[in-house]
Amino acid sequence: MNSGSFPEVRPRRLRSTPAMRRLVAETRIDPAQLILPLFVRDDIVEPVALQSMPGVVQHTFDSLRGAVTEAAEVGLGGVMLFGVPADSAKDAAGTAATDPDGVLNAATRVVAEEVGDAIVVQTDLCLDEFTDHGHCGVLDASGAVDNDATLERYRDMAIEQARAGSQLLGLSGMMDGQVQAVRSALDGEGFEGVAVLAYAAKYASAFYGPFREAVGSTLRGDRKTYQLDPANRREGLREAELDVAEGADIVMVKPALSYLDLVADVSAAVPVPVWAYQVSGEYAMIEAAAANGWIDRDRAILESLTSIRRAGAEAVLTYWAVEVARGLKGLR
Repeated sequence: MNSGSFPEVRPRRLRSTPAMRRLVAETRIDPAQLILPLFVRDDIVEPVALQSMPGVVQHTFDSLRGAVTEAAEVGLGGVMLFGVPADSAKDAAGTAATDPDGVLNAATRVVAEEVGDAIVVQTDLCLDEFTDHGHCGVLDASGAVDNDATLERYRDMAIEQARAGSQLLGLSGMMDGQVQAVRSALDGEGFEGVAVLAYAAKYASAFYGPFREAVGSTLRGDRKTYQLDPANRREGLREAELDVAEGADIVMVKPALSYLDLVADVSAAVPVPVWAYQVSGEYAMIEAAAANGWIDRDRAILESLTSIRRAGAEAVLTYWAVEVARGLKGLR
């Protein structure tokens, strides 16, 4: 304090104008740090709007081409593809996931041809969309998910997705040893250049609800025996460190907003990039609150993404990726 009892240190000076606040901002968002999840369905002739996720659709192959072209034009870092097979194509082993002409592999070829030189083509590697029971793996005789039998399916999926043109495989099933199994399969088939994104700290969250509409989930029961308990923090960090040791090129925390402590923990501990997934429930809550006039939608979107980046995520999967990128580029 000075002799007049007024503060000598005035942090408000750096908040005085929009230009000053922009100049000293510690966290920034760039379109290249955003990844757009996309759903493609093989039994529709026009896009299907999702009731629980306003503005998001299940794409046809034709509309998918337009969506990925726009993603590339606005400078996104990548797109993450999820396949939605017809119910008649689902079975206990999720065999459509390894069909070269199945919806996800066929869509991957389309996207790789369309924008593979402009953005990173990424694919979800998990069985839940393809199994009639909706679990992320195959079941044993007792009805439990068989970890090691599932790894064999993941190995086959990885090879087919790489053949289709995926440049980065998103391992989201939370099976023990999945990174090592997939990495060895890829390397054994000459796909050493295909990267592995490990959904390392993926929690058994209530915020996945709208996603299950998006992928036509037929889940019976829950996924608490393989996804992480929301109460556990150290366990999430342990999972990330295990995945890095097995060869993951990038690790993911999912969901994002309820797990910012994990984003910070993991980003401080591992030597590889850390991403986060702003999941369907996070998207739906902001959209619903904004639709009711309870919050400022645009500010809430940017604030939520900024918080994820501030916690340490170097890239974010978000359904607002294109809209935010257009706004950042002044294209609205």
